[in-house]
Amino acid sequence: MFDDLKEYALINHIPIIKDEGLSFLLLNIKKYNIKDVLEVGSAIGYSALNMASLGAKVTTIERNLDMYNEAINNISKYNFQDKIEVVYMDALSYTPNKLYDLIFIDAAKAQNQKFFLRFTPFLKVGGIVIIDNLNFHGLIDEIDDIKSKNLRSMLKKIKAFREWLIDNSDYKSEIIDVGDGMSISIKLK
Repeated sequence: MFDDLKEYALINHIPIIKDEGLSFLLLNIKKYNIKDVLEVGSAIGYSALNMASLGAKVTTIERNLDMYNEAINNISKYNFQDKIEVVYMDALSYTPNKLYDLIFIDAAKAQNQKFFLRFTPFLKVGGIVIIDNLNFHGLIDEIDDIKSKNLRSMLKKIKAFREWLIDNSDYKSEIIDVGDGMSISIKLK
């Protein structure tokens, strides 16, 4: 479903979730009977549309005006306005007004821990957090070989976040080697 959006993203170099990652995300929406989703990072609305197609209500946050407008247009095109709310703002400035079953983080990779800490107070106990791109194109294990100081710095932050996530005793977390590397964390208390 939404193959035209996937093709558009590919042609226009817009990063969207990989097929394997999307399958993992949708499988867990079904497995955990997810009804309410908070997504950090909308891009063109591809993952939000896929999640909403399973019946979930999705609030998705996007800070890039062009991406926000594309997401709005795509959601309207598929007539999902009643299932998806797109919020235009920097995610760290957004305060949810309800609790969610799932928080899906697919935004600025170096900010994963800030997003996690910002939004998990709005996650129901027993709810899940799924985060994409934790292998960052397979580079996470090659940090020492990276010449770019900025890229090396970001990879170090992703690696430190992965370790922090696994050690966080309030969640049962697992890093899954699917797509571009994903985590799933279940809120224990």
